[in-house]
Amino acid sequence: MISVGFDLDMTLIDSRPGIAANYRELTARTGVPVDADLAVSRLGPPLRTELAHWFPPEAVEDAVTLFRALYPDHAVAPSLPMPGALDALRAVHSRGGRVVVVTSKLGRLARLHAEHLGLPVDEIAGDLFAEGKATAILEHGVGLYVGDHTADMIAARTAGVPGVGVTTGPCSAAELSEAGATAVLTDLAEFPGWLDQYLGRGAG
Repeated sequence: MISVGFDLDMTLIDSRPGIAANYRELTARTGVPVDADLAVSRLGPPLRTELAHWFPPEAVEDAVTLFRALYPDHAVAPSLPMPGALDALRAVHSRGGRVVVVTSKLGRLARLHAEHLGLPVDEIAGDLFAEGKATAILEHGVGLYVGDHTADMIAARTAGVPGVGVTTGPCSAAELSEAGATAVLTDLAEFPGWLDQYLGRGAG
């Protein structure tokens, strides 16, 4: 049985509409102008990294706290599953595997998305990025990791498991390959077929 790890934002879900709405609400509450469209064009790194572009250093932690407090009411409902996401997760389960989401988003917020969209997820590990994700990948016995960002491929490489890139986020196929991706897919609609080939080679 193989456990497959997935990133969340722009891999399993298109969270741009919801996160943009949350940034707009953050601006309304704080008076600090955040370009929501620009911010969601570079999803992947931790929230603090993005907020540091807009808030002075001494205000970043308060902005993080407020952003996360606003998140359940503003960011969850507008977000959508990425093409092929549900079928990809079902493909893992139908082959006797487990689904582990490893994300930079807080685990409790990631779970809200999974519950709202009915994503069949077995475990969620949150608040992790790049090499930090490798810890959860190893702890949960993840055999391969799927993500849209070069940092996800770094996570897989650090954990010593194959990384599967999808070009649904900010990183190109070339960037994902250069970061160490074992395979690069256009989107998750291609994943069930790729998984069959991978398991057929005895890698599982």
